[in-house]
Amino acid sequence: MKKLLLTLMLLSCSFLTFAQESSKGDLQIGVQGGSSVPMDSYKKVGETKIGYYTGLFVDKYFSGNKFGIGVDARYIYNEINKQDSFKFENGHFGTDYRNKTRFQDFLFTLGPTYKFSKNKFQLEAYVRGGIMMQYFPEYVRTMTYTDALGNATLYDPKWTENGPDNRANSWAGLGGLRFNYVISPKIAVFAHADYVQTFGTKFGSKASQFTVKNSVEIQPVDATTSVLSFLDHYEELQVSSRTPHQTVQAGIGVKMIFGKTVPVVPPKKEEPVKYEDIPAPVAKTKALQIVVKDKQTNLALSGVTVSISGGSVEEKSISDASGQAAKIEDIKPGNYQIVGEKNGIKTPILTLSEADFKSNSSVIFKEIYHDDPRFTLVGETFDCTTQSNLGGINTMLTNTGNKTNISQISDTKGQFIYQLDPQSEFTVVANQQGKYSQTELVSTKGLDRSQTLYVTLKLGVCELVKDSSWELKNILYDFDKSDIRPDAALILDNVVSILKQNPSLRIELSSHTDSRGNDGYNLKLSQRRADSAVDYLVKNGISRNRLISKGYGETRLKNNCGNGADCSEEQHQENRRTEIKVLDF
Repeated sequence: MKKLLLTLMLLSCSFLTFAQESSKGDLQIGVQGGSSVPMDSYKKVGETKIGYYTGLFVDKYFSGNKFGIGVDARYIYNEINKQDSFKFENGHFGTDYRNKTRFQDFLFTLGPTYKFSKNKFQLEAYVRGGIMMQYFPEYVRTMTYTDALGNATLYDPKWTENGPDNRANSWAGLGGLRFNYVISPKIAVFAHADYVQTFGTKFGSKASQFTVKNSVEIQPVDATTSVLSFLDHYEELQVSSRTPHQTVQAGIGVKMIFGKTVPVVPPKKEEPVKYEDIPAPVAKTKALQIVVKDKQTNLALSGVTVSISGGSVEEKSISDASGQAAKIEDIKPGNYQIVGEKNGIKTPILTLSEADFKSNSSVIFKEIYHDDPRFTLVGETFDCTTQSNLGGINTMLTNTGNKTNISQISDTKGQFIYQLDPQSEFTVVANQQGKYSQTELVSTKGLDRSQTLYVTLKLGVCELVKDSSWELKNILYDFDKSDIRPDAALILDNVVSILKQNPSLRIELSSHTDSRGNDGYNLKLSQRRADSAVDYLVKNGISRNRLISKGYGETRLKNNCGNGADCSEEQHQENRRTEIKVLDF
């Protein structure tokens, strides 16, 4: 890349030198330097600080010294904000910086320049486009904490993800103003300010933006926090954040001016051009690129079927992760209709006419917007033992409000997708012979569709094995009651389904309490709750001889929170549970 930049610079200088010899305008060469101030996502995602830049430029003006063309080469350096180690009650955050803690960029651009002069003062405006070679920092932020048993656990809530060499190339542009004061016919000093940004997410086949992958924070951790689980404070699914280079650069410099100013000769008066003498633009074949976005969040939308019809073209393709449908090459001028469809909802029809083919661009770029008010649940089924994704599992989604349900089989990668109505609650379970899963709860209540498109879920699927046992999640009883609540009934419905799919399965359903209260009373209360649960299963078609109800009270505590122990509510909650044990299968 450095060789390419050097070659381009030499070619540009050669061109400007040739232009100088064949034109009466000035040639100027300047050096500059100053501050590089990060902006927007480059400052937030990149965590960059104010840095510096230095470089040189060459401008060649044409006759009249108003319009010209110039090249600009710069070196840009921005440090990053290093994070100190942060301690909390039972652990700490730390950051491992694996290379230099900076962004380092080499920029080469070419473009037009305009100059306005008055006495010894000059104002120059310029726009450039070209290539930037970028060098990124690499770091991993870790969270280490010690649980109640003294086991140390380490997680990585944030890390950079930019390939092994931490380098990228990208298209880039800059635009700005230069304020000059002419000291002599050959020398001027100046101050300038401009804006620099890279464009596009890829350069060739390689990513061109700085990328950080992090877990979304749910609950902040401060110095007094005692972390029980990483998932109490961060979502399990990591999110990638990307940023282009975005800086405002301001500095000073000096330039040398070669050539002499010649008087501007007024142009000869010419006859006005008649309208009929102007040839009409000729429409040419072009490439067509369609990008699909979610209307409410403006995010790129994958999985949308895009149909293009008109003339001899009848094309269908599915948008990828960046929202792009398959690009069509050499499409002939004419009228075309484009529509996208996903989940039974179509986008508004986009119409292309011959006027779209008369632009100078070789590619017609159009965006269409899909407007589905529902949220998208992206789930994964995984094996409880190996923790690897498990495909071919039948899943069922139930709306807890209207009791409607739909099912779907996870694909070969273990992925399944459902559309969720806003302000609603749902349960999701695996429904497969010889296996079981917990009943997971999913809610869209309180979510803003203009901010959130996807909801994620990991669904563990376990083998049914004799003498195995598991705790039923999310099954609750009212205080001092044993009646089956509607929310508990949803959990038990999953147990009914498991028993019906596996006719040889016999289970013990047990209920447990915490240590607070009278021991004998707790034993009786837990027995009543276990009996109520078994009665519910029998009422829903399960033979009683396949079921045993057992109340253990506080005799099988999962921790050391016995009578008189000083324990938190979360520790007592761990003991209040309902369990299933496989007696025979």
